[in-house]
Amino acid sequence: MIFNKHSELEGKHAILGASKYSWLNYDDEQIWKAYVNSFATDIGTLVHDYAKDKIIFRQRMEDNQSEKNALMLHLLKNHIPFDVIPIDGLFYNIVPYVNDAIGYKMTPEQILYYSPYLFGTADVICFSRNYLRIHDLKTGIRPASMDQLMIYAALFFLEYRKEVNLNKCKTELRIYQNQEVIVHTPTIEEITGIMDKVVHGDMVIEKMKVEV
Repeated sequence: MIFNKHSELEGKHAILGASKYSWLNYDDEQIWKAYVNSFATDIGTLVHDYAKDKIIFRQRMEDNQSEKNALMLHLLKNHIPFDVIPIDGLFYNIVPYVNDAIGYKMTPEQILYYSPYLFGTADVICFSRNYLRIHDLKTGIRPASMDQLMIYAALFFLEYRKEVNLNKCKTELRIYQNQEVIVHTPTIEEITGIMDKVVHGDMVIEKMKVEV
């Protein structure tokens, strides 16, 4: 038998596919939710890209319908269906995030590096007068963990340890999610604890590589 070719689908996964067979037990509402959730990653990427451009070009956002329409258009132009876009939640999250980042003169999408196994990209970051500030934009509704930002802070102080004295610094971490701003000001002890784990994690991998 000669099978039909579907080259355009290679590497892709169906929303209701065989590898995600749990949908066999879904009701109608759960099937729709699976469809909506399938766009979550793309929406998150597009919203972050939109925010990044606003921050780079220092274009503050206004809380008005015109700004909201511009964000909606950005998503629609990138093939996100209208009926899966939670525009209010996205918009009222991104406005303070962008404006705060501009106000604090922060750098978007900055890679923080310790080793090939331990690095990450902070949404926005700035360091001035011994004050480290890291903000993170979340587009999902599941409560985010501050641990991610703690790791970014640890990576920063490890990467720039020759230039920055942690003991003389203050750090503020913010998560923008669900139209709220969650703020954490970690102690030096909290940050050094994460730094120790980063260093240890790297050492474990290097040791295991040698022993294999």
